[in-house]
Order: sequence, then structure tokens, then C-alpha cells
Amino acid sequence: MNDRQANKHSPQAGLTGETACPTSEGALTRKLAEVLAAATYGDLPADAIIDTQRSVLDWLGSALAGSVAPAARMAQRVVAALGISREATVFGAGRSSAAGAALANGVASHILELDDIHKGSTVHAAAPIIPAALAVAEREHADGKRFLLAVAVGYEAALRIGEAVNPSHYRFWHPTGTAATFGAAAAAGSLLKLNAAQMLDALGSAGTQAAGLWEFNADGAMSKHLHPGKAAFNGILAADLAREGFTGASRILEGDRGFFQAMSESHDASRITDGLGTRWKISENCYKLHACCGHTHSAIDLALEFRRERGWTAADVLEQVADIRVETYGPGYEIVRNSAPATPYQAKFSMAYCVACALCGVCFSLPWSFGQAKAYPTVRVTVADDLTAKYPAAWPARLTVTLRDGTVITRSADFPRGNPENPVSTAELEEKFLSLVGPVFGPAIAHRALGACTSIEDCADMAEAFSRIL
Repeated sequence: MNDRQANKHSPQAGLTGETACPTSEGALTRKLAEVLAAATYGDLPADAIIDTQRSVLDWLGSALAGSVAPAARMAQRVVAALGISREATVFGAGRSSAAGAALANGVASHILELDDIHKGSTVHAAAPIIPAALAVAEREHADGKRFLLAVAVGYEAALRIGEAVNPSHYRFWHPTGTAATFGAAAAAGSLLKLNAAQMLDALGSAGTQAAGLWEFNADGAMSKHLHPGKAAFNGILAADLAREGFTGASRILEGDRGFFQAMSESHDASRITDGLGTRWKISENCYKLHACCGHTHSAIDLALEFRRERGWTAADVLEQVADIRVETYGPGYEIVRNSAPATPYQAKFSMAYCVACALCGVCFSLPWSFGQAKAYPTVRVTVADDLTAKYPAAWPARLTVTLRDGTVITRSADFPRGNPENPVSTAELEEKFLSLVGPVFGPAIAHRALGACTSIEDCADMAEAFSRIL
């Protein structure tokens, strides 16, 4: 895999209500289905292929390392109880039906908070889409190119639909459970070689299953992990049903009681068709370098940069700093506003805690470092209207540090590291992969898994790709 530079086509900021779509809304879902069903590997630009490979690499590290976590083990036991099948790999737990494997691996993928994110849609696409694509690819004995195409097709559906309803959808709904259900269905449908009419049915059945409420965040429930797993499961179910002739709503997006009307205060249907078939959304993918909520990452990067510039220890920070203030955007603040986290999970969703720990030198690249900080400064977090106006095209933050001698230092950033506008290299993603998988399964297995991942394009049968890495 080769590196690539920042994507030139980032999403536009904000929504002003409904806008007209180049294709009439009455034909919107059908148009999307037609393009998804017709896509071939040859349609993918070279950059999109590279970005798809990078996305799979990044996902696999989180999925493997997350597969031993308690929540993942629970899901694996439930999947095993659903019945004996050997269609697809369940990481760390043998084999299962394709839908069952997608459920278990989807849960595992989202536990560490290190799986990818897309700014415009706020969708963690890998966790639901790639487990669905891999499970069906194994069951159907598809080759590596068909698998990569399916992943790209899945991202295309999920990210476009997520952008169309964002940001109002995000108030109550977790897009990784909602919009990504469409993506999982599209990925599975691509591998099943559904025609346009069947893909339309699959999208219809996916949309009627789309779910995922933010209420889990109030008490740190495991529902967040369930959302991508169930999206993956539901996507395969939708595609399998469509192949059998099971019909779905033909206007599931734009219908009077469809996804747009039910799950957003305002929508922009043009986001579905803008560049559809020519500009692949997977090239807008963002990679996470910190094991916590993505809304904290710009601020964490600013805090780390400040500390590096000063060369301070944690003691220096506590001694020299009088006040720390972080400004952020409204929708993100609603997710990370907890200023007094009581558990490591809550800490991952606390802007104040994450920034304080970053200033004190806590490592965020490893998920098990959370909760290690013993003393840290107080951080005040507020919403700034100018930053909110930039969301979701940018995920900005502003850090203001006042020293005890009266010096005021302000830093700002629109994009954290790992975004196309502030990219990381493939070598860095490989290092991240080894740092996650190595401590859990050992260096030999980590390198074997990395080798399997980097050779997917040449794989003749995806049923063999990852089946022997553990």
C-alpha cells in the first residue's frame, strides 16, 4: 500500500435545510441503488483503492485487539448459541454464520474507540461495514478485489446518507448504527452481485432496521458497541433477503415516512448524488490516533503540541498553569461534556479529562492507558459559535492556556491528525496496528495478520485471508 495526500473534496460545513437534488427526490433511493449495483473494481480510482486498503488495515487492528474485551466475549457467546455454522471467521472465537460473525466482529471493532470516523457524516464506517463485507466474502468465496470493492461501496452508501441527515440526525441517533446499516447492506449486496432492483430492496430493508440511540452515553452502556454489530448483521440480512426476492421500501430515504423525514429535522438530499459514481467517499476517511471519542481529538492534539513546545513534565503543568479553557462545537460538546468521569469508559467521552491528561503526558494511543492519571489540572470546556458553524466539515477546537505569570497562549486547529487534511502515513497506521495486536496476541501473530491484510488485493479466496492468523 502507498501513502496518499489529503483529499481535495471535503464535505461542506453546516446545513441550511432541505436543498434540491440534481435527481428528483422521488428517484433518489433508486438512483443510489443503481450506482451501487453497477460499480465494479475497475471503477475505483487508484487513490480509492489505496484508501480502501488503509481502511481495512486500520479496522483489523481494532477488531482483533477488541475481540478479547468482555463486551466482545459476551457477543461471541451469544452468536455461538444461535447455531453451529462455519461460514465466516469470528475473531478470537472460531467460526459462525456470516450474519453472526458480522455481529460479533462488529461489536469487537468499536470497543477500543480507535476505529475510523468520517467528519461530514459522523459515521464510524469500518466497524459495521467491513465485518459485513468480510463475512459475506468468506461465505461466497469472493476474491480480494471483490471484497475491497464491497467495502468501498458500503462506505459510499453510509457516508452519503449520513451526510444527508447530519447534523440534526446526530442529536438523538448514532449514525454508526443508522446510516451504516445502509452501508453494510450495500457492501453485502455488492458481494452477492445484486442487480439494481435487488439493491433497492436491500436498501429498503436496511433502512427500516436502522437504529441506534445516544441514550447509552448517559451511563456508559455497551449499546455503543452493539450498534455497529447490529448494523452489520442487519445489512447482511437485508441483502440476503433481497437476493431471495424479499421486497423493501423503494423510497426509504425520501419517502413521506422514510429515513429523512423520520430521523432528521432537516436534510440535504443533494449529498447523496453529489459526485456519485465519480468521487468515492472512502477517500475522505479519517483515522483515529487517540483511544477516545473523536470529538476530543483536535483539542488533544493542541494540548500535546503545547506540552511538547514547553518541554514540560506533568509537575511543570500543575505548577506553571493557572487556567485552561477549551472551546469546541455544539454537537460534539453534547457527547463529551462530562467534566467528572467516574470510569475509564466515561473518561473517553470527557473533553476536560482528555485534555488535562494530554497536558500531563498520558499516552492516548493505547486504550488501556485510560484512568492512569492521578493528578491533573482543571479544564473548562465551552461551546463557541464560530466553531459550531464549521461543523461537520471541520471538527475544530481552540485551547487557551493562562500561565501563573499572566501569559496567555492560544492555539486552534480545525482537523486532528489522521484526517485527510492532516494525514498520517501508511507506515504510521501499520505501527498503530502492531501496537494494538502485538500486546494481545503476540508479535508473531501481529505480523502475520499485517501480512494478510497488506496482500488482500491478490487474495484468490477471502475465506482463507484471515482464517489462520489466530
